[in-house]
This record gives sequence, structure tokens and C-alpha cells, in this order.
Amino acid sequence: MNRIRQLFGIKYPIIQGGMVWCSGWELASAVSNSGGLGLIGAGSMYSDVLREHIIKCKKATNMPFGVNLPLLYANIDEHIKVIIEEEVKIVFTSAGNPKIYTSKLQDHGIKVVHVIANKKFAIKCVESGVDAIVAEGFEAGGHNGIEELTTMCLIPLISKEVDLPIIAAGGISSGNSMLAAFSLGAEGIQMGSRFVASKECSAHINFKSKVIDSDDNETELTLKELTAVRLMKNDFFYQIKDAYSKNASVIELKKILGKGRAKKGMFEGDLKNGELEIGQVSALLDDILPVSEIMSQIILEYEEAVLRINKFKI
Repeated sequence: MNRIRQLFGIKYPIIQGGMVWCSGWELASAVSNSGGLGLIGAGSMYSDVLREHIIKCKKATNMPFGVNLPLLYANIDEHIKVIIEEEVKIVFTSAGNPKIYTSKLQDHGIKVVHVIANKKFAIKCVESGVDAIVAEGFEAGGHNGIEELTTMCLIPLISKEVDLPIIAAGGISSGNSMLAAFSLGAEGIQMGSRFVASKECSAHINFKSKVIDSDDNETELTLKELTAVRLMKNDFFYQIKDAYSKNASVIELKKILGKGRAKKGMFEGDLKNGELEIGQVSALLDDILPVSEIMSQIILEYEEAVLRINKFKI
């Protein structure tokens, strides 16, 4: 049996990305109700807001769901307290050392998955005892690895190195790319950008519309000196670009970034001054659909792709 389906008790090995300002209870519950695994994005929430989203998600679905928890946030201990008290069963951690919190979460019966972008941290995940790994290529939107390893290279590299179940992320938005990820050694996929362009996503309609109108070469990985992030090219992005051309220091880059850029762009819809985090695969997206339709579409594409590939002979 597929280990990802077995680990989470889900129908399809499809996990929704836990994206800041995009992944509230409505999106998470819709994905879970459609047979995948929905994740509440805790990175943009205060602890009381996270509790509210967990409670609403429980009421909206009786299927498994989880919380995505970036470890770099200052109120991480408060978030973990809420997660344990509300008896969340699945946590995806990222942006930090998995060893610090994995055993504490597992002691409360929580399955822990950690997001990595290179072999070094995959090995750390094994040593930390996580239940599965998300191997995320640099095609992905939002915060990313600085090594710029593509999904096509990263998945076979990690599957060769570790025996844990692997979830592929970065550049995946269809049944075709799901089959490709499985052929490289993954047992599940995680999609962020495809679910941004959904009815249930909490992102502003301005951002969603820009995503489906985007073309290739409209995103770029930047700000590696702070926390590497893939952004759409807008006025804010070019402000950063100009700063680099003038050899800006880390302090100067932090000043330009300021606070609340992601909220301004993705949640409030300021397409000029906000931080617009999205993956390269946005160039392939051309519609905003209900989650149920997205899931059905992916499964149908996957089944058709399997039949098509089975016809090939070498």
C-alpha cells in the first residue's frame, strides 16, 4: 500500500501546501473532504487565530487534516501548545531543525513531516525520527532552499538516500506531474500554487487573478541572505532587484522588506507593494476552481497519464 495514504489515512496521496495567508480552515477542510490532506498554514496566524481555524476545520470535516508549522516563528511554543490541546494529529514542520520539536509532538500521538530542500537535511530528518519528508524543489513558491535543486533532481537524490516516505513538492499541479513525481521515487505530492487558484483559498482575488494570468519567467528566487523566497515580479520585487545592483547590505535588505509584505500582497491584494509568493507552475494555471473540481481533475489526469505511458515500449 502507498505509505503516505497509510500514514495519514487519506484516499489520495495529495497534500495541500500550508501557505501563509492562503491556507485557512476553508481550504484545508475542502482538500480533506475531497480525499487529500488539507493543512492549515499557521505561519501567518497568532495562536488564538490558529486555535479558531483548527476548531472550524474540525466542524467542517471529519477527515484527517493537519497544521503547517514554520519553525522560525517567534511564537512557536504557543502554536505547539494549541496544536496539542486541540488534538491535531498531523504536523508539517519547515524552516528549522526538525530535531527540536519532533519527539515532543510524537509523544502526543502526532505524525510529523518535515520539509527539506537538500540531502543534508533529509539525513537530519532520519536522525530526528520524522514520519515522512517533503522534498521541495526550488520551482516551489514561497520560502525555499538556497541550493536551487530542482524537483527532478531532488526527489531521486533523496529517495536514494533515505527510506522514509517522500512527498514531492515544487512544480506539481496536475496528474501528469504527480505521475512524474511517483516515477522518481515519491509516494505523495504536495501542491501549493494549484490550490492558491481555488475558490476556497483565503488569498485575495487580486492575487488569485494575477496568478492565473501569469506567464513563464514571472517568478524568481530572491533574498537568499535573509530567507530565500520565490516571488512574482512586481514593483516590490524590482525594488529588491535594484538594491542588489547597488550591493545592498543584509540590514538594508531587511529594511526594504519591512514587515507584513506577504499579508499586504497575498491577503490584502496589493499587487504593487506586496510580497507575492507563488511557484513557477503558476504559468500553467488558467482557472480558479472549487477544490473538489481540482482534485477530480488531477485524479483523472493521473489515470489517463498512466494509461498513456503504459502504451510506450522501448
